[in-house]
Amino acid sequence: MKDVEERLAKSLTAETIDLIPYLPYLLQDLWELGSKPEDIIELINKNVQVKTELKILDLACGKGAVSIKLAKEIRCNVNGIDIIPEFISYAEQKAKEFEVQDLCRFIIEDINLSVTKEQGYDIVILGAVGEVLGAPEITIQKLKNTIKPGGFIIIDDAYSREDVTSNYLSYKQWLKIFKKTSIQLIEEKPASEDEMSDINDKNNQCIINRANELKKKYPDKATLFESYINSQLAECDELENEIIAVTWMLKKI
Repeated sequence: MKDVEERLAKSLTAETIDLIPYLPYLLQDLWELGSKPEDIIELINKNVQVKTELKILDLACGKGAVSIKLAKEIRCNVNGIDIIPEFISYAEQKAKEFEVQDLCRFIIEDINLSVTKEQGYDIVILGAVGEVLGAPEITIQKLKNTIKPGGFIIIDDAYSREDVTSNYLSYKQWLKIFKKTSIQLIEEKPASEDEMSDINDKNNQCIINRANELKKKYPDKATLFESYINSQLAECDELENEIIAVTWMLKKI
C-alpha cells in the first residue's frame, strides 16, 4: 500500500505521502487535473468512428472532467477510475449536473489493479500521472491489454526539448517505444505554450490560496504545505521551459 501511496503522491507533485490526506482540499478549486478534455474530444472525433456503444476507460480520471465531457459530447459509455474517494464523489456529482450519469460509471480503485481486469474497451485514456503504472514501455503494454484489437490509447505526457537536459524521454525515445510495443502513432497534440502558462498561473494561485488556509489551520504542518507549493511551481517551470506537454493518440496494431 505504501508503494501505491508513494506513486500517487508523485503523480500529483507531492513529495511525501503525508500530503495525501490534504490533496482533496488543496485541489478543490480545480476540476480538470491533467488532460484537457477538449483536446481528447477533438482527437477522438477526428480519428475514431464514433458510435453510441463506444466504450472508453478513463484511468486516473481525477474528478471526471474528461469522462463527463466525453459522455456529454459524443454520448459514449465511460468508466472512470481513481484511487481518491473525494475525487470520485465529486465526479459522480458532476455527472448528474451534466445529465450523463447513465453514461458514466466511476470507481474507487488503484489503476494498477484496474489494468489487470478491465478489458474490451475501444479507447483507454491515461492522464498526466507519470509512472504510476511503471516505466513508459510497461505502461503502454498494460494499457494495450485493456483495449480491443485496433483500439486506441490516449496518453497525456511530455517529452524533453532538444536543447535541454531532462529526466523526461526525448521525442525520438518515445517513437522507439511506440515501435517496440507495436503501437502506431496516429496523431499528437502538443500543448500551446501560452495556454499552458495561463492555466498554470490560474491553477497555482488556487493551490497557493488553499495551502495558505491549511497553514493557518495546521501551523505545525506549514512546511509540508509550503513544500507542495514549491513543487507545483517547479513542475510548471519545467513544463514551460524544459519539456513539451503532449497528448498522444495511439492505435493498437
